[in-house]
Amino acid sequence: MLRVTTVRGMDYTAAYAEQNLLLADLLRAADLTTPVPTCPGWTLRKLLVHVGRGDRWAAMIVRDRAEDRVDIRSVGDGQAPEDPAAAADWLVGAVPVLTGAVAATGADTPVWTFTGPRPAGWWVRRRLAEAVVHGADAALALGRPFDVDPVLAADLVSEWLDLLAAREAADPPLLPDGGTLHLHTTDDGLGAGGEWMIRSDAGRVVWEHGHGKGTAAVRGPATVLLLALLRRLPADDERLQVIGDGDVWRTWVERTPF
Repeated sequence: MLRVTTVRGMDYTAAYAEQNLLLADLLRAADLTTPVPTCPGWTLRKLLVHVGRGDRWAAMIVRDRAEDRVDIRSVGDGQAPEDPAAAADWLVGAVPVLTGAVAATGADTPVWTFTGPRPAGWWVRRRLAEAVVHGADAALALGRPFDVDPVLAADLVSEWLDLLAAREAADPPLLPDGGTLHLHTTDDGLGAGGEWMIRSDAGRVVWEHGHGKGTAAVRGPATVLLLALLRRLPADDERLQVIGDGDVWRTWVERTPF
């Protein structure tokens, strides 16, 4: 199996498989009719199908070396079995489909993504992010604790900022003119990888790792920061420390839906 890694050496392939399995295990014995408060209108079954079909959709894009968007309705094996245990197995079964497609196509081969052409391996990181975020959704719906390794959580903050930076200029902008947002994890050992400076340039998001004085600064554990950025936790969660203009942080969160 091809391993897709970052420059810091994170094995996205292994992390994707692990997070997918953790989500499947969480859902295996759950009542799949349970509502998911962080995804209004969803049940756990819809969440499960969303992730499993999305993984297979990504695999189809990679396998076919797609240059344009693929209709997700054309994905084969896109519906989970009714039995929760079988549905969980179906979810896990998507992992080798995607990683196998990346291995066959080549991780560096350009394919379509919603941010423009990217190397096929981009999809492994993207689907890893989906498994983590929807794992949090499922855990919150079931009243279970949720946490991920700080290195992974911090990397997915960067992944989210990359997605925002690829968007067209926002109107109204995500940050006010001249405004900056500094994010800072409080976990040990992350170094520059746990800090981000974000600004708006003609309405588009620009970011870089590093320390600096922002119009607003937000500090907290990497997992909490990630989930607050993705609106899975309140922007004023007690585990976050907001310094400076709190309206800048709150406006950012309101205008950046996942």
